Amino acid sequence: MFKRILIGLAPLLVIAAGAVFLAQPSTEWTPGEVVRTPDSQFENLPDYNFEPNYTEVAGYRIHYVDEGPRDGEVILLMHGQPSWSYLYRHMIPLLSEAGYRVIAPDNVGFGKSDKPVDWSSHTYQMHVDVMTGFVDAIEIENATLFAQDWGGLIGLRVVEQRPDRFARIMMSNTTLPAAGGVQGWLGYPLFRLSVWGEGDVQELNFDDEDFSFATWVAYARTSDEFDFAVLFQNGTSRGMSEAELAGYAAPFPTEETMAGVRMFPSLVASQLRQNQTIIDEFYANWDKPLITAFGTDDAMMAGRDKQWQEQVPGAAGQAHSLIEGGEHFIQEDKPEELAELLDQFIRSN
Repeated sequence: MFKRILIGLAPLLVIAAGAVFLAQPSTEWTPGEVVRTPDSQFENLPDYNFEPNYTEVAGYRIHYVDEGPRDGEVILLMHGQPSWSYLYRHMIPLLSEAGYRVIAPDNVGFGKSDKPVDWSSHTYQMHVDVMTGFVDAIEIENATLFAQDWGGLIGLRVVEQRPDRFARIMMSNTTLPAAGGVQGWLGYPLFRLSVWGEGDVQELNFDDEDFSFATWVAYARTSDEFDFAVLFQNGTSRGMSEAELAGYAAPFPTEETMAGVRMFPSLVASQLRQNQTIIDEFYANWDKPLITAFGTDDAMMAGRDKQWQEQVPGAAGQAHSLIEGGEHFIQEDKPEELAELLDQFIRSN
C-alpha cells in the first residue's frame, strides 16, 4: 500500500521539485533601458555639495563621490535600499579631513546613477557584477569596505570577487542572507509565497504587531506612494528635518525612476545558496581584519554581528562594538562615532 502511494505521489513530487528549481533566479542578465534623474533634483540638498564623478560599467553610468587626497588610503562606503550616497554626507568630510580618500558610489537604480526602468533588470547578480566592475574601473587598491544594509549584501560579495583590492572590512547593520541544503533551495520560493500572502500593502506601520519583513517587501512592491519620510524617520533615532528627509526622495521624482527601490527588498533571499557557499568557503578563511559596529536599536539586524565575529578568522581580537542609540540608518544617528571607529580600525590594522 505504502509503495503504491509513493508511486502515485511521484509525479507530484517531480513537479514540485521542478517548480522549486525553476523558482531559483537566474544569474544571467543583460543591461536594460534606463532613465537618469535630472540634475535639478539634486540642487540645494542639505550638506550634500560634493563634486559628482561618473564611470561606465557594463552599460550603466555609475555616479560616485570621491573626496580626500588622491594618495590617501581608500575607504569605500556602500549604501543600501532605498538610500544613496547622500546617507554618507556627514561621514565623508570627517574621513576625508582625516586624510582618507573616500569613495561613495550610488548603486544602479539609486542616487545619480542610471536607473533601469524594468523591475526585472534588477537582480542580485547584476548588482554584484556591476559593483565589482566599478572597483575595477576606478582601480582601487588596499581599500577598506564600510558596508551597511545592502552595502553588505553587495559589498561582501564584491570583496569575495576581488579580495586583492581590499585590506579590511567594517560591517554595520548588515549581513549576507544565506542558507544551505534544502533550506537553501526552498528559502526563496517560500519567501516569495509569504510576500504574495501579504497582498496589497499601502501603509508602513512599524508598530503593527503583525508587521514583518514580508510586509515590508509587499509594501515596496504594491504601495501607490512610497513614503521615504516615514521609512527614514522610523529607521533613525534622531529627529530629521523635512529638507533632510526630502533628500532621500530626491533621486526618485517619478515611478519610472523607482524600479530599484521597489525591487530590492524582493531580492534579499534570492541567492541564499550562493551566499552560504561564499561564507563557508571564503569568509571562513578570511584572515584580513574584519570588524562589526552595529546599532543597539536596529532590531532587524540584532545578533547578526555575532555570526561574523565567531566565523571569520580576521574578526578575532578586533574591537567590535555596539553603538548605543544607533538605529538601522546608523550613518544618520552616529556619523562622528562611526568615523572615529573606522579611523581607529584602520590605524590599528
